[in-house]
Amino acid sequence: MARIDESRPFIPVKIAVLTISDSRSLDNDKSGLTLATRIEEAGHVLAARDIVTDDTDKIAARVKGWADDPEIDVVITTGGTGFTGRDVTPEAITPLFDKQMDGFSEVFHRISYDKIGTSTIQSRATGGVINATYVFVLPGSPGACKDAWDGILKYQLDYRHMPCNFIEIMPRLDEHLKRGK
Repeated sequence: MARIDESRPFIPVKIAVLTISDSRSLDNDKSGLTLATRIEEAGHVLAARDIVTDDTDKIAARVKGWADDPEIDVVITTGGTGFTGRDVTPEAITPLFDKQMDGFSEVFHRISYDKIGTSTIQSRATGGVINATYVFVLPGSPGACKDAWDGILKYQLDYRHMPCNFIEIMPRLDEHLKRGK
């Protein structure tokens, strides 16, 4: 059974939040604010926050830039995961993945199903690793951001979460590069 081991120290990580939208600004971005607030309330560092339009090249450039920044451990995007013509976030980010995290999408949809039923299939939420940086692609609704953070990320980004968590394996995410491969 999952639990928090209080004997282990909390290790804050540096998290960047990217909102993908043609219509939002930082002043009216409820989803980005939802994530930023939860990140800071959990004790992590909000390393960066930005908004880019629904443009594949702009999304990929911002995410890749943050993934290459040693001061950022995690990138969370919100928006652009649906099926309309402008929803291009998965197309922009999944080609960048060194490893895709299929289980993230599965657990996200399981949590979402309990809240919105079959409507969860309208999201292409995903996760993966780019250059030893965790990247999570979330839908643009504040509810979906709450579900992903409260149901998955706040636990997996907590070193005290047992039996395992993302933080304890962070030092090994790029071990294949250290062996000269």
